[in-house]
Amino acid sequence: QVQLVESGGGLVQAGGSLRLSCASSGRAFSSYTMAWFRQAPGKEREFVAAIGWTGTNTFYADSVNGRFTISRDNAKNTVYLQMNSLESDDTAVYYCAADQYLSAYAAQRSYEYDYWGQGTQVTVSS
Repeated sequence: QVQLVESGGGLVQAGGSLRLSCASSGRAFSSYTMAWFRQAPGKEREFVAAIGWTGTNTFYADSVNGRFTISRDNAKNTVYLQMNSLESDDTAVYYCAADQYLSAYAAQRSYEYDYWGQGTQVTVSS
């Protein structure tokens, strides 16, 4: 069983930065593809970024590409999302997700992930 706990959310002004963390308590963290999704009020959950289990492959939604960076530290069982140049449209609850050996072509599909965190709120004020 994998448990995911997100942290690092908060209130930030537009143009600012935040770094989200997601700590995993499960074993074999290095075999899991990890991802971040987000859900704004009244909207469906959407893909933000993913990183393969080797850490060499990363994927981003067009809306965050060039502003957000996903990374992982397998020694700490943690995945990060560095968010720069934040915009009001980035306001949402951000969720961490994990799935073992999920392939690259499926990394953007929320229904492919078996494990989810409880979410952390990110609010960007304009």
